[in-house]
Amino acid sequence: MKRCEWAKNDSAIRYHDEEWGVPVHDDRKLFEFLILEGAQAGLSWDTVLRKRENYRAAFDDFDAEKIAVYDEKKCAGLLQNEGIIRNRLKIASTVQNAQGFLRIREEFGSFDSYVWQFVDGKPIVNGWENLREVPAKTLVSDALSKDLKKRGFNFVGSTIMYAFMQACGLVNDHLVSCFRSEEVYR
Repeated sequence: MKRCEWAKNDSAIRYHDEEWGVPVHDDRKLFEFLILEGAQAGLSWDTVLRKRENYRAAFDDFDAEKIAVYDEKKCAGLLQNEGIIRNRLKIASTVQNAQGFLRIREEFGSFDSYVWQFVDGKPIVNGWENLREVPAKTLVSDALSKDLKKRGFNFVGSTIMYAFMQACGLVNDHLVSCFRSEEVYR
């Protein structure tokens, strides 16, 4: 069975085979990926995957309403949690992004409606033959990043937003030789 070249170890293979690129329309799941992609900045995705369950436990299963009201004491406690990436700026941005997420949800009815408008409600399906062809960012991820920043979000640069789009199925970047390329969109 042929997979995308980046799926090399057990956690990456499981993630690739079960989640990556599958269109996500659940607000909580979209928020989880938004936070995890930001946490990954400067690190490997495998590091985040290994800490994912710890993140779910530490951040109230990515309940944006709970996270939006985290105070300094809660954030200080998170900095002591060895199960997550203990970066003060990334933890603070999680709280700030939860607040922005709630504002978007109020304005658009759901974060799903907001984010999927950037791809006209349907996944962009690419046909890459090798990993070198896959871009790090696109005009669409640029636009999403710019709009989120305007709304007060952090750790949402264009490259991070493109990874978010790939993870949540807004774009299908499975290589054409990968068994998931067609399977994801059936």
